[in-house]
Amino acid sequence: MRVARVTRAKGPFELVEQPVPEPGAGAVRIKVEACGICHSDSITKDAILPGIQFPRAPGHEVAGVIDALGAGVPGWKAGQRVGLGWHGGHCGYCDSCRRGDFVTCQVAFQIPGVSYDGGYGDYVIAPAGALAAIPDGLSAVEAAPLMCAGVTTYNPLRNSGARPGDTVAVLGIGGLGHLGVQFASKMGFKTVAIARGEDKGPLARKLGAQHYIDSQASDPAAELVKLGGARVILATVTSAPAMSAVLGGLAVDGKLIIVGAPSEPLQVPVIPLIFGRRSIVGWPSGSSIDSQDTMAFAAQAGVRPMTEVFPLERAAEGYDRMMSGKARFRVVLTTG
Repeated sequence: MRVARVTRAKGPFELVEQPVPEPGAGAVRIKVEACGICHSDSITKDAILPGIQFPRAPGHEVAGVIDALGAGVPGWKAGQRVGLGWHGGHCGYCDSCRRGDFVTCQVAFQIPGVSYDGGYGDYVIAPAGALAAIPDGLSAVEAAPLMCAGVTTYNPLRNSGARPGDTVAVLGIGGLGHLGVQFASKMGFKTVAIARGEDKGPLARKLGAQHYIDSQASDPAAELVKLGGARVILATVTSAPAMSAVLGGLAVDGKLIIVGAPSEPLQVPVIPLIFGRRSIVGWPSGSSIDSQDTMAFAAQAGVRPMTEVFPLERAAEGYDRMMSGKARFRVVLTTG
């Protein structure tokens, strides 16, 4: 099998051949058809988290077919189409896991491409509990980004408390935001897209936004207030100042949900939070069943990622394209 891997922190990608691995008990082998390249793959590339063992193949947006099953894997079969996402395994015995909240596992949360080799290869071994069934309505290239970018936007929106007809704003129209706008619109929310530059307006409306706010031309908080205030603002950008700038646009009981990870602290005016019962929360993607729900909804409602496709042997080029911020909007590797 071919693998695009990193051999050291901040090292280059190298494409190598290695034996096809066998799945152990409770695991399956997936023949990879497509794997999204996510900004979080820099966790592996740059060894951002401690303890990463090299060489390591990144990739946690995997779509493929079960090729082989280890012992003790009920409910799955060879030939079944499956995805593997950010939730790549859990301990099963901590308080979070005992409550079924696997994505907040406190002991041994696993991430494909970080904890073990991910989808930048022809095959990947994964715990059966991390699998999500891919519906017939999605191709592998369409399904792969939904395993991280998709569930990261769909899951917080469906758990936000907003009801159809409520005003929901999506801050940023990028790899996450272009999916967030589609999900919000298809869920029946009065969808507002917020981004920099009037040129993004036509795309926002094409994705389903009823309103577009150019944050360079006007005060986004004031514009949201004119619309009655937002029940939810989904922050997909990685800019803390941009998040702070929209806080004043929350309605009473409004909620800012953060899924983008800024490097700088968030500046928050406290008085409006208190007197308007407003809140700020983070949301960590979702478990394998959440990814499965995301794909099912996307297939049913017509939500699709916008992708740029690279073959596996051009993994380094695809990664650089994603990191440049110029991709529109998700880069996907295919094994072919």
